[in-house]
Amino acid sequence: MKNIIIIGARGYQSNYGGWETFVTNLIQNYKDKSVKFHIPELNHNKKENKTILDKDGVSCMQVYTPKIGFVTMFFYAINALKYLKQYIKKNHLENVVVYVLGCRVGPFYSFLIHSLKKQGILIYLNPDGLEWMRDKWAWWIKECFKISEACMVKHSDFIVCDSKAIQNYIDNKYKKYKKKTYFIPYGAYLNEKEEKTELVENILKKYNIKENNYYLMVGRFVPENNYELVIREFRNSNTKKDLVIISNVEQNKFYKQLQQKTNFLSDKRIKFIGPIYDKPSLLYFRKNAFAYIHGHSAGGTNPSLLEALATTKINILYNAIYNVEVGMTSCLYFSRFKNDLVRILDKCEQFDSKMIKKYETLAKERIKSAYTWGKVVEEYKKIW
Repeated sequence: MKNIIIIGARGYQSNYGGWETFVTNLIQNYKDKSVKFHIPELNHNKKENKTILDKDGVSCMQVYTPKIGFVTMFFYAINALKYLKQYIKKNHLENVVVYVLGCRVGPFYSFLIHSLKKQGILIYLNPDGLEWMRDKWAWWIKECFKISEACMVKHSDFIVCDSKAIQNYIDNKYKKYKKKTYFIPYGAYLNEKEEKTELVENILKKYNIKENNYYLMVGRFVPENNYELVIREFRNSNTKKDLVIISNVEQNKFYKQLQQKTNFLSDKRIKFIGPIYDKPSLLYFRKNAFAYIHGHSAGGTNPSLLEALATTKINILYNAIYNVEVGMTSCLYFSRFKNDLVRILDKCEQFDSKMIKKYETLAKERIKSAYTWGKVVEEYKKIW
């Protein structure tokens, strides 16, 4: 029996973000009875610390970490790694692989995995995107991420990158460490069933949204997803369609700055409808959008982008190397130049049904050729 422990996601079958989506889909598609998965889960209840929940055969270790703002995940990752030695010994685990998601732990990493390496356990690291590039962080936090990244790459056995651009960066930046790197992206599903749920009905009515009459954005409410750029350009366009934004919007500093810079509240076409975690409901909004706008400018292969290519007819992406790598010729691309996105919106609205179908087909073929979960799982089986 091979035991695979994946550290870094908040949990298994957890509705949150990219890592959680990845872990859940990877495990559900693995389908190998000779493999047992173990997933530490972030838990804010001290009484449940180190209890084990069985979720469909996956051992989910509850790791207590208090809520302490943006450093919560840093301490959670440390606590999970500290717990591993005890967990492996107590459960008599053999043939163990540890897969660490993200570069959060930094200089503590070598110390935390030392005992595991002494047991012959292989440590795989997925550095995710380049966290230090994200606009939301102060300069000193960005420097900490750079140090953390270097330390964790140095002390891991193998590096798994979900983007070829990230793989090239790791190979060149850390050439002196001579690490073996692999490119394995995320996956997506084709032909999934959407559902006009009660939640969908309520949102359509509340915000007066019409099918095939809106552009869609889906993503975390952070500056590097280019909300300011997209909203400003959208406001300058003549489109009669809406801009529907599905995001975890908070009335925070970024929200206030966005309102001051774009005055989006005065434009009735722009509709923030909050986050949607129910999959059939989210699929409904993807499939019934006129087009999807992907403003992400940092990170690697984004799960939300793959879902868009698998479901939405027209996909308009910010011209970042990670996005072009995924979309290739199946998408349209916009830059930061003034009126560039305006030009593309005007272009899309001139498309006839034949051209729309062409882009939809190209996008689905792109997913089928490179980003199915079946292909992703096979690549992980090879390296593990």
